[in-house]
Amino acid sequence: MFSTVLVANRGEIACRVIATLRRLGVRSVAVHSDADAGARHVREADVAVRLGPAPAAQSYLDVEAVVAAAVASGAEAVHPGYGFLSENPALATACERAGIAFVGPGVEALEAMADKLAAKRIVAARGVPVVPGAGEPGMPDDALVTAADGVGYPLLVKPSAGGGGKGMVVVRSAAEVPGALASARRVAAASFGDDTLLLERLVERPRHVEVQVLADAHGNVVHLGERECSLQRRHQKVVEEAPSPLLSAAERARMGEAAREVARSVGYVGAGTVEFLVPDATPDEFFFIEMNTRLQVEHPVTEMVTGLDLVELQLRVAAGEPLPLVQDDVELRGHAVEARVYAESPARGFLPSTGTVLAYDDAGVPAGPDATPLRLDSGITSGSVVGGHYDPMLAKAVAWAPTREQALERLDGVLARTVVLGVETNVGFLRSLLADGDVRAGRLDTGLIDRLVSGGGAGAGAGAGPGEEVGGARAVYHPRARSSPAPARPDHDGAHTPDPLTSRVSPPDRDGVHTPDPLTSWVSPPDRDGVHTADPLVSEAGSPSGHDGVRDPESVASSGASPGVADRVRADGGPGSAGVSSGDLVAAALFVVARSGEHGVAPGEHGVGHRSGAGPVGRPVFGGAVEPDPWRSGDGWRLNAPAAPRVVVLRDVSGPGGDEREVRVVGTARGAVAHVAADGGAGLGAAGTGATTERGVPASLEPDAADDGAWWLTLDGVRERVRLAWQPAASGEPAVVWLHRGGRALALAAPDRSERAARRRAERRRAAGGAGGPADPEVRAAMPGTVVTTAADGEPVIAGAVLVTVEAMKMEHPVLAPHDGVARVTVRPGDLVRRDQVVAVVEPHPAAAPHTPEIEATTPR
Repeated sequence: MFSTVLVANRGEIACRVIATLRRLGVRSVAVHSDADAGARHVREADVAVRLGPAPAAQSYLDVEAVVAAAVASGAEAVHPGYGFLSENPALATACERAGIAFVGPGVEALEAMADKLAAKRIVAARGVPVVPGAGEPGMPDDALVTAADGVGYPLLVKPSAGGGGKGMVVVRSAAEVPGALASARRVAAASFGDDTLLLERLVERPRHVEVQVLADAHGNVVHLGERECSLQRRHQKVVEEAPSPLLSAAERARMGEAAREVARSVGYVGAGTVEFLVPDATPDEFFFIEMNTRLQVEHPVTEMVTGLDLVELQLRVAAGEPLPLVQDDVELRGHAVEARVYAESPARGFLPSTGTVLAYDDAGVPAGPDATPLRLDSGITSGSVVGGHYDPMLAKAVAWAPTREQALERLDGVLARTVVLGVETNVGFLRSLLADGDVRAGRLDTGLIDRLVSGGGAGAGAGAGPGEEVGGARAVYHPRARSSPAPARPDHDGAHTPDPLTSRVSPPDRDGVHTPDPLTSWVSPPDRDGVHTADPLVSEAGSPSGHDGVRDPESVASSGASPGVADRVRADGGPGSAGVSSGDLVAAALFVVARSGEHGVAPGEHGVGHRSGAGPVGRPVFGGAVEPDPWRSGDGWRLNAPAAPRVVVLRDVSGPGGDEREVRVVGTARGAVAHVAADGGAGLGAAGTGATTERGVPASLEPDAADDGAWWLTLDGVRERVRLAWQPAASGEPAVVWLHRGGRALALAAPDRSERAARRRAERRRAAGGAGGPADPEVRAAMPGTVVTTAADGEPVIAGAVLVTVEAMKMEHPVLAPHDGVARVTVRPGDLVRRDQVVAVVEPHPAAAPHTPEIEATTPR
């Protein structure tokens, strides 16, 4: 065994390899770019070596720098992980020249399988079935366009040297071929340094099944069973499991033997994966796709059903040892499922997201091959910066159980308890996906996720909490009923008491913002029983949630008690606030109040972003302590008048177009009455809008003394633990409250009054300049990244034309013209843009611009 091994990778796979090295007593060497100098894998390694600047081409993809780091650190072997240089023959060759072992197959096998065209010819000669296709090295675009008709449509354009779905484009007609080739070549050249492309017939609704193989230098080859990887998005695997729910034992044996034959055909040594397409209706039929000559992202599910450490076996084979097992020794036990946690925004079409991880909690779930039945392999910690330079995968959650159904349940529990705040993730979407009926029944294919999203299935409930309503439809995930319901809370005495939360709305200010009048309030009429029982959080009839920590409505009815406050909490259902319940809004508002109260901000305006540096309010007393000033305590108390409400406006920023919601809070965060506006407005329309319901809900938010970053939220007597984090205002964007509650994460912007007014003014300007129609003339980047291409400034364009192409995390996103007009492009190739930044404006054609007669303006004196 080696004494020192360099891990030529980053993120969760680097941490995964380092864990096995530590267990084996092997010294580990990490490498890093400037962007990853403080990353988790760097801290966990014994030694760390800088490779270069943040761009992967100047660091993790620099073969010379990696080998130099191995020599300088005294490494005897290089483990490439997956991605980056893991399948690049140049690294294996450079290691061989430097006298360093490469933990992977030999150069010949890498080269044979890196060329997907050559690989198909090799395996077909050994009797392994392949999918029809076309393409040769150096084949120009015009030749590929001609060959496409022979392959037939639909077809798949894919980089010959690629993997992981990067650069793959589905083409359904001849007209789409030229554009698909151009896009695929750009991605292939940037990601793999080789823009060779191939065309492959697209098998509709196939299942993606792969077989894990292991081979040593002594001629031994075994397979470790298959993995079902059919749940994909944009040809990128999302959820994987072992074994496949489709295959019988006989079909598993046939496919496993074919995979072993593929490995033998190139003299393979090490761990590899042979991928097949399998028609769902005929699982005894399968087609070779490719062989991945490295460890796969989804290898943990194989480890959990076999009990083997694949990294350890890789290291022992690379050190020249024979495999310690034969095929008859391989036994699959139980079922394992893995879900990939990505930094991406499901509400924005799964575009990558960036930011700083403000809070991270793995809920005590261990990592690495020894972890069972739950496992969480992660590459992040609190404070980690997620940029646009690298792959967006943050972690992998894995669960094992004796049965598939139990494994799915356990995986959902792991995802629910995993906290990532500060960066949008797909955790909510994953939970909805795992609860889908087809997924539960094992009815899988590679297009299932796309159909669910386009049909409003898993994607529609991606941001919703368990059982909450979204846009009038139930979210996909339905929790089990609670067995211990919380008691309902009636009013204290049933008397008519003035409601300090319900106030008239004043006429709009000059900036268009309606400032509530805290001095004028009215008394709500009593119900027939003389008790104020109006829903204190929303005025519409709510749906039972269970999410807010109370019993289901059936148990309420059977008990004869009136429904409690949180029983009737429903999701807002607004077009931009899918999945945000009134309880979520109250939690976020109390957090804003808690922060602003610390800094002495007056009630009526939460003051976010203006006095964040202020210290405690009061007068100094003996010993340097500060005596609280009752006149500036922030609880809204007034002499001879009801307490003034503090108005907090929140907006869901997980998707475009989030509506503003107003929450009024009387008291302090530790003891308040909270009220959410019922109509989704924030007092920003005509007089009388933004009106609230008749009674508020008792609520409190207190920090958990035993866990930094955790808070105890109490709504109408029901207490639950939540996570909250604060993202300060920056770059013209308001501050954001991040909330983890009920197994899901939310991001709610908390704009102050000036920011709200500025937003309204911008909306009016866009509406006024809308090219005579409803389309917004301002075109914005849907994701942060680097500008790759732009249209010519001043060029006439038609609706749907590509104005700007933004690349981030090895994915290109075209920004399209919303209507016909003249493009005014405000960015250039190479520029870095943030999400929602204006990158172009499409002005109306001069000939189409409406004629407005000049009117002489007079100024009254």
